[in-house]
Amino acid sequence: MAFDIEMIKKAYANMAERVDKARELVGRPLTLSEKILYSHLWEGTPSKTFTRGKDYVDFAPDRVACQDATAQMALLQFMHAGKAKVAVPTTVHCDHLIQAKVDAKTDLKRAKEQSNEVFDFLSSISNKYGIGFWKPGAGIIHQVVLENYAFPGGMMIGTDSHTVNAGGLGMLAIGVGGADAVDVMSGMAWELKFPKLIGVHLTGKLSGWTAPKDVILKVAGILTVKGGT
Repeated sequence: MAFDIEMIKKAYANMAERVDKARELVGRPLTLSEKILYSHLWEGTPSKTFTRGKDYVDFAPDRVACQDATAQMALLQFMHAGKAKVAVPTTVHCDHLIQAKVDAKTDLKRAKEQSNEVFDFLSSISNKYGIGFWKPGAGIIHQVVLENYAFPGGMMIGTDSHTVNAGGLGMLAIGVGGADAVDVMSGMAWELKFPKLIGVHLTGKLSGWTAPKDVILKVAGILTVKGGT
């Protein structure tokens, strides 16, 4: 199940108009994140501005991604929604129940034996509701999403902490809980507090073995890593 080109065309068709309207309302240039947020409002074309970190806003994400550990409860909930098909392109990726212990072939075989019932359930439900299914061994969710589904300017949510990896292609990708994913899959709006935006100004240059991720970890430490595992 490759990317939905028609969905992408639809997203781009309205983007310029919505961004222009948001810029007019806000009264200043917008960051890329703000452009994506304002172009994915549930109401469509923006009619008012929102205060960062304060206002709750309804959004309309383009995609949903789930991994095999979190998808179980999410799909069980979706089954009770009474829908014949998911409202937005959705995928399930079987990677979290495969533990790396020996080697790829041995670990995959063990996972299929231990979690066979789960994989069969996810596969059958995905087939019934038009969900893309990536079977065990097909790839790790955040890399598969980056290579197959991410696109610049899009918005997606995923029931995996690595959902943000899709940001590598200029997408606004956010990790959520299963209930949030089910809302979007069912055709409902996704409610989110308008995100705070943080600017980082670097001076000098990185030295030695310092990597960009070290900067990210430093910023996370300054802000907070409460709840991190």
